[in-house]
Amino acid sequence: MSAASPLSLICALLLCLPLAVLFTVNSPTAINSVQNSDHSFIFPLQSLYMPKTHRKITLFQIPSPPPSPPPEEDDLLFPLASRVDPTPSPTRKLAFMFLTNSPLPFAPLWELFFKNIPPDLYNVYIHADPTREYDPPFSGVFSHRVIPSKPTQRFTPSLTAAARRLLAHALLHDSSNSMFALLSPSCIPLHSFNFTYKTLIHSKKSFIEVLKNEIGAYDRWAARGPDAMLPVVKLEDLRIGSQFWVLTRRHARTVVRDKKVWSKFDLPCVRWDTCYPEENYFPTLLSMWDHRGLIPATLTHVDWNGSFDGHPRTYDKSDVTPNLIRSLRMSRLRYGDGDGAGGIEMRIRTRTKTSGRRSRRLPPPLNITAGIRSSLLGNSPPIRSSR
Repeated sequence: MSAASPLSLICALLLCLPLAVLFTVNSPTAINSVQNSDHSFIFPLQSLYMPKTHRKITLFQIPSPPPSPPPEEDDLLFPLASRVDPTPSPTRKLAFMFLTNSPLPFAPLWELFFKNIPPDLYNVYIHADPTREYDPPFSGVFSHRVIPSKPTQRFTPSLTAAARRLLAHALLHDSSNSMFALLSPSCIPLHSFNFTYKTLIHSKKSFIEVLKNEIGAYDRWAARGPDAMLPVVKLEDLRIGSQFWVLTRRHARTVVRDKKVWSKFDLPCVRWDTCYPEENYFPTLLSMWDHRGLIPATLTHVDWNGSFDGHPRTYDKSDVTPNLIRSLRMSRLRYGDGDGAGGIEMRIRTRTKTSGRRSRRLPPPLNITAGIRSSLLGNSPPIRSSR
């Protein structure tokens, strides 16, 4: 057999090269930080930063590298997020941030909420405790929306840290994110997307419950030790509020920039039964720095009548009727900024010094923590909210 000529070898090499390039370009690209995760049932398949599609290129095209994800370490993540522009881009979006340690039981309702909504009006982010299993996995509008997450547990700073982490990723991910809503997996929307968007998107203020001089405030303040919060957070500085809120972009950046106040709330508690940093850190920080920039109310309705173990009432499916939804939609004082002149005035229950609850004027709830009717979700169990 005669030896192959140099020309035939070159031709063979050129014929094989496009195939080699094609296989190289189309091989799944895993992000190093995600690849190293010990929790493969969430990462990398559900990661916000995982490339979703592969583009075929020709021999003479050079593929652009995927954008680098933000660092997973909080010590690096928060300084990076603190440098974003506090003014959102002209096309403003709502950031819906879900903090969960379970599959999202009301995902079908949220799918209806987001149906036919242009993607340039919103983003979805999920912080999912990586020590839990998620079956069924996140899908639809929740697919590929999980940020690098860490374990969470009640009576520790971990829930607060998770909310801060969601804010940091949402700030870095899209400069159009204008308002940032923290949600429980137990939340369902009370109004349409369009109503919610118009209500929130032009607000110059954040919606966060801020309660002062509440019964038990000292025990919460001293949960880390009698003087642990001093000198940064005095007892008179402490505020209490709902774990769930809607923040402006400016206030979201204030949270991720904060080191001083967080250094106190990040301390471990010596009394777990009064340790609720997720209900204290955000209202305390923002009231210390910009109390005039807040509408001191939560937009998440909960019913504290019949509460159990620190949780509000659980709505059974039979409770959730059109009349309930209709009454909750009407329970409003003001939308966006201003005093709500001409609005329907009603009262919604919050905490009191005597019974632990008190009547207080609030803006309208935009979502509710509840169980929902079986005709929509089948035999899903009734849901109790996070605190």
